[in-house]
Amino acid sequence: MPDLTYLYAVAREPVSSPPGVAGSPVRTVACSGLVAYVSSVPSEQFGEEPLRRSLEDLDWLAETARAHHRVVDAVAAATTTAPVRLVTVYGDEAQVVELLERRAASFSEVLAHVTGRREWGVKAYSSPPEEPAQVGEERGGGRACEGDRQASGRACEGDRQAARPGTAYLQRRRATLRGREQARRQALQRADHIHRALTALAAAGYRHRAQDPRLSGRDDVMLLNGAYLVDEARAEEFAALAGRLGGDGVEIRLTGPWAPYSFTVMEPA
Repeated sequence: MPDLTYLYAVAREPVSSPPGVAGSPVRTVACSGLVAYVSSVPSEQFGEEPLRRSLEDLDWLAETARAHHRVVDAVAAATTTAPVRLVTVYGDEAQVVELLERRAASFSEVLAHVTGRREWGVKAYSSPPEEPAQVGEERGGGRACEGDRQASGRACEGDRQAARPGTAYLQRRRATLRGREQARRQALQRADHIHRALTALAAAGYRHRAQDPRLSGRDDVMLLNGAYLVDEARAEEFAALAGRLGGDGVEIRLTGPWAPYSFTVMEPA
C-alpha cells in the first residue's frame, strides 16, 4: 500500500526541521504563498482502520505526539507557524496542495495574528481545603457535665444532647460541606482574577480544562490551566505579572514559550 502524507504545520517560508513521525524526514509543500511541513507515513499504521487501533495504544500515541511537537517547535523557533492537529493525515501531497489553495485566506489570517508572539502556559495550584477538626472532647464533655449535674441539670442535659454522636456527626458534616462550598467559590474567584489579569496583558488568552490530578502528577487542586498569546517584547513583563499573582496558598507555574498551539490549530479538512 502507498504511503500517506502526514501534515504538521503551515508557515510562510521553508526552514530546516528534525525528522518527524516514525522517523521520516520532513519536507515542504508550497502553494498560495504558504508552506506546509509534511512527511510520509506508512498506511499500515496511519490508514483509517489501523489508526483507530493505534490511537488506543498510549505508548504509540505519546511517541507520535513527541515527534509531532518536535517538528512544530523547531519550525516555530525559526518562523511564524500555524500548527495543525495531531495525526492529521492525507492521501498524498496533492490533497495538501488543495488544502493550501482552499484555506489560504484562513491560514494567512492566523499567521498574521501570531506573528511576533509566542504562547505561554500558566497553571495555578492550591492545596485542598482541610477537613474541619472533629470534636474530640465529646466524651470528656459528657463526664464534665455529669460532675456538674446538680449545679446546672437542665443546661447540662441540653449540652449532652448536642454532644450525642449522631448530632455531632451531622454538625461536622454540615460544617464540612459549608467549608468545601466556600473554598470552591473562593478558588473560582481566584482563578478568574488570575486569568483576567494575564489576558489583559496578553494579546489573547484561553482557559483549558483543569487537569485531573492523575495526569498532572500533583495532589493539590489545579485552579487554572491557561494559555496566553504574548508579544515577544512583553515576555518578561508577562512572567513577572504571573509571579506576582501567586502567593496566599496559590502556586503559579509558568511554562513556555511554545509554538502557539492554542491559538492557531485549525480544522484542516
